[in-house]
Order: sequence, then structure tokens, then C-alpha cells
Amino acid sequence: MSLERQCATAAHWTEAQYRQAFQRERMARLVLVADASEPVASGSDAGDGVLGFLVARHLAPEWELENIVVAPSARRQGHGNRLLNALLAAARETHNASVFLEVRESNAAARSLYERAGFEQTGRRKSYYTSPVEDAILYRRTPG
Repeated sequence: MSLERQCATAAHWTEAQYRQAFQRERMARLVLVADASEPVASGSDAGDGVLGFLVARHLAPEWELENIVVAPSARRQGHGNRLLNALLAAARETHNASVFLEVRESNAAARSLYERAGFEQTGRRKSYYTSPVEDAILYRRTPG
């Protein structure tokens, strides 16, 4: 939660929501963590601990990317790309049709990451986000 709170554009979840992500339930969830044991770029001030994480849920036949966060000090070092690629690999392993997500319209860095990974914009949800009010841009990636 500490890492997520450092990132204004992340989906802000409650502690209970994070606890649910780690519990067995009917919906299968995938939680991936990038930590400091991975190679960190020279000169990084990321330090020890969690550099980023991703939470997705399997809603057969699809996956939904629910949250992806990279520490501000660890950005632009490939952690988000590695997390996203691991999700795409999980989707391929489960022979699922697609991965979908929504992102704040103003989050240019995340949108660029998704587009480089082959996601295509599929729609918009007006005023979906609050604090501040902002549209959500919908993305989907199908196998290929």
C-alpha cells in the first residue's frame, strides 16, 4: 500500500482489497512483484524492497489488469514492461482470448507502455475516475 500511495495514477485500493487479492476465491488472481533482487539500473535510488507490482484477475476467457504500479524511483528501467509481459505470458498459458484494462486518460506513460505492448484502445468511460474526475480509456490486447 505504501508503494501504491506514492503513485498518484495508480488504482488506490483499500487494505481489505489487497488482502482479497491474496486470498483464494472463485476468481483466480495473479499478483506479480518486481523486487530489488532483479537487476536494477546503475545509479538507481530504488533501494531494497518492492519496486513494482501487478494485480490481474482471470475472468475466463479473459484477464483484467486491475492494477500496475512501479515505484517512482524505479521507473523507466523496464520493471513495468516485465510485469506486463509476465501477465501476457500467463494469459497465453491459460489459452485465453484477451487482456483488458482501463487507465486514466492523463496517464501518458502507462498508455504508452500498453500501446507498445500491443494493446489497442477500445473505448472510453466518461468521468470514471474521481479525485480528480477524469475519463478512463479502455484497452484490450488479443492473442497474436
